[in-house]
Amino acid sequence: MITASIVTYHNDLTTLLSVIDSVIDSSLKIELYVIDNSQHDQLGKQLANYSIKYIKTDTNLGFGKAHNIGIRKAIESKSDYHLILNPDISFDEFAVEKLVLRAEKDKGIGLIMPNIIYPDGNIQYLCKLLPTPVNLIFRRFLPFKSIVNKLNDQYELKKMDFSKENEVPSLSGCFMFVRTSVLEKVAGFDERYFMYLEDVDLCRKIGEVSKLIYYPDVSVVHNYEKGSYKNKKLLIYHIKSSIKYFNKWGWVFDRKRSAINNKTIKSL
Repeated sequence: MITASIVTYHNDLTTLLSVIDSVIDSSLKIELYVIDNSQHDQLGKQLANYSIKYIKTDTNLGFGKAHNIGIRKAIESKSDYHLILNPDISFDEFAVEKLVLRAEKDKGIGLIMPNIIYPDGNIQYLCKLLPTPVNLIFRRFLPFKSIVNKLNDQYELKKMDFSKENEVPSLSGCFMFVRTSVLEKVAGFDERYFMYLEDVDLCRKIGEVSKLIYYPDVSVVHNYEKGSYKNKKLLIYHIKSSIKYFNKWGWVFDRKRSAINNKTIKSL
């Protein structure tokens, strides 16, 4: 059994329907939970004719806490895999089936992320090292563009061969195909993050019990926008989440992070 969850907050309906249709039209049956953080319940009426499970929250719970509702449903229903989706994703009917086949070949895999591309076909660099404070906070304020670009290139693993499968320490929360038993073992998302870094935190927890794999044989389209670079309110959320992340895992002194990142860099 496969389950999936989408968290929405006043998202464009046309874009949202694209990902819902991708799930419904999949070659494998997927039970989909749409968790609506919006201030009104108009979406429930608009989705009344779709074969999904619509859940309206009482307030905006944030990304991770709302997705945990879907994760708990997945655990309760004893699904084999759970798919965490952004509301701006689309994929073909065989994408999930291919991910299942890959995961079934290696029970040590806990999380798979496919090749994420822009609508124009260009790759999105969403495979990353575990972040340092420089990667998440201070790079925004560095005055030298050449230094920032060098830091970004290493952090985003741009030297990696994206045509080959790789084990990666941090994968994007826009599309996470996860073994449900692993999600249960790590207790899903840490709900202290309202927005941003909850996916990095989840990857770090999953990485302690299983493998995280970038799988290029499947591609999905993501209408990606770096909201925190355009919106001061979102930037504040990003900084607050970064502080919570480093308070939890370590700021400068994080030996596990160093060991994992160095291993990843040497494998490229």
